[in-house]
Amino acid sequence: MKNLYLLLFTILYFPTHAQTITKLDGSNITAAALDQKIQQLMQAAQVQGLAVTVFNQNQPVYKKAFGYKNIVTKEPLKTSANLYGASLSKAVFAVLVMQLVEEGVLDLDKPLQHYLPRPIYTYTPQTKWHDDYSALKTDSLYRFITARMCLAHTSGFPNWRWVEEDQQLRVKYKPGTRYSYSGEGLVYLQVVLEKMTGKTLEELMQEKVFAPANMKQSSYTWQPRFEKDFALGHKANGELYPKDKDNEARSASTLETTLDDYTLFTQAVLQHKLLKPATTKEMFSPQIRIRSVKQFGPLSQRDTTANDAIALSYGLGWGLLQSPYGIGAFKEGHGDGFQHYSILFPETGTGIILMSNSDNAESIFKYLLEATIGDTYTPWYWENYIPYDQQASK
Repeated sequence: MKNLYLLLFTILYFPTHAQTITKLDGSNITAAALDQKIQQLMQAAQVQGLAVTVFNQNQPVYKKAFGYKNIVTKEPLKTSANLYGASLSKAVFAVLVMQLVEEGVLDLDKPLQHYLPRPIYTYTPQTKWHDDYSALKTDSLYRFITARMCLAHTSGFPNWRWVEEDQQLRVKYKPGTRYSYSGEGLVYLQVVLEKMTGKTLEELMQEKVFAPANMKQSSYTWQPRFEKDFALGHKANGELYPKDKDNEARSASTLETTLDDYTLFTQAVLQHKLLKPATTKEMFSPQIRIRSVKQFGPLSQRDTTANDAIALSYGLGWGLLQSPYGIGAFKEGHGDGFQHYSILFPETGTGIILMSNSDNAESIFKYLLEATIGDTYTPWYWENYIPYDQQASK
């Protein structure tokens, strides 16, 4: 009887270690074993901090933070700590856009310029740079760009204008014809929506996503309330990056959030709390096939058949792959000192969120995905998630 009481006490008060996590193939791993695996990988790859949530049957069954929010002070990373979200911003923004589609405010296939009373390049910029479209005055192609193209990264815009030699924004190919990852495309859509609705991105996000999902520690701009608990990014050698707190709100890149909040967002997506099931299905429907060797860099211009087995493609704001367990919808985030990845398998309700404040984190993502949910489908080479013990040969 004493042992029974001890077992019940352990389950009630230490549920993280009592539970098991079910992988895609039906096999299991205990939370305690996963704790150990994560710690081993972090130590081997010198990852300073990592926060993880695993979903089974559309519910979070494991949520934990490891390591430090600041390696110098040795302050522990918590699931409630602020983390720069980088391009996870795009997935959250995509849900907002699809809500506006549901409401009839936006048509995915209507050229965005048609929503404005005058050409976008005639508007006086209200930000430091991202809503300055004066360079498009002599560009005839931008008028064809739609919301669907922006979300599917087929707008024709570069990732960012400042990667161009002259730092001028231009449409580099006919919109809708090819995949090329573009933060500018998402920001263009944001700016048009702001002019259409008369509301800022932050106002729209708070009203339609953050408040309904109870995401109280999320914003597209730095907020004073984040000061009490935020993580600093770490370079590969362990040195700290300074915290960037002066970003203007950009749909593609400036999300500030926590693992707790991003878990709530993911749960809301899986449980159709923010979008109707049919809208979620459309968001997770392939818009364009991707055959590039890598997502970025020179190899993004070369084709391969390496990802044909998973039919690698892009949906509306999310990358997509095909697996024996249905669609996998993924989104990565990558910024100085912050590396994140999330993938959801809606048909099984299985998913994972990986959020890290270390430039070394992506080197353990392949192994983490396999250990946690049995995901052997994520195109890790295309993502440039080269494992730490294979980097000499990359």
